Amino acid sequence: MTEAVRLDAVSKVFGRGQGSVAALREVTVGIPRGTFTAVMGPSGSGKSTFLHCAAGLDVPSSGSVRLGDTALAGMDENALTKLRRERVGFVFQAFNLVSALTVTENITLPLMLAGARVDRAWLDEILHRVGLAGRAGHRPAQLSGGQQQRVALARALVTRPEVVFGDEPTGALDTMTARDVLTLLREVVSALGQTVVMVTHDPVAASYADTVLFLADGRIVDAMTGPSADMVAERMTRLGAWN
Repeated sequence: MTEAVRLDAVSKVFGRGQGSVAALREVTVGIPRGTFTAVMGPSGSGKSTFLHCAAGLDVPSSGSVRLGDTALAGMDENALTKLRRERVGFVFQAFNLVSALTVTENITLPLMLAGARVDRAWLDEILHRVGLAGRAGHRPAQLSGGQQQRVALARALVTRPEVVFGDEPTGALDTMTARDVLTLLREVVSALGQTVVMVTHDPVAASYADTVLFLADGRIVDAMTGPSADMVAERMTRLGAWN
């Protein structure tokens, strides 16, 4: 199975001298295409830094990152911006929708910014998948939080990205709504062959993934396949994430 993302000996240090902090330490991992990976760890373990380096949002202090066959090292900011816009999708805890735009306009915004054509058949497919076919003309204020996150997910999928990165995508949602969004993420992996990498603090959210990577002190210290919420919670307790 080919890898969608590859990190080799990636370290990230913030600051200099005695005040420096190592957020990632020699992290090496490959994320296979068409899989759902959750990234977990105690607060300060390096989860967000891992995501930012893997997605090309931040540059490692050392080591290398590849998106498919493309090495990110040496790319200038313009090249990285183009790569993120065309080949990566993002879903964050904040929905980051434009209030003046309709559902359809929010979803297709990345294509508009890139000067790319909208594939109407694919747009219709995404709207159907996320359950918003009847709300395409609505604006964010007319939608629930769960529906707004579905718009954000559809926006992440519209460019047919190689990887969708999620940073606590269900963190602002109630339990039932979060479950709907997680089911949707699971479906885009299983039905569409999408690759999803999601940072989360929630064992239930992690249980939707194929694999869970556990970070502690900037290192991957364990991995779990076929996770259950109870298994993930127990492992997190042993990492000292919870008392």
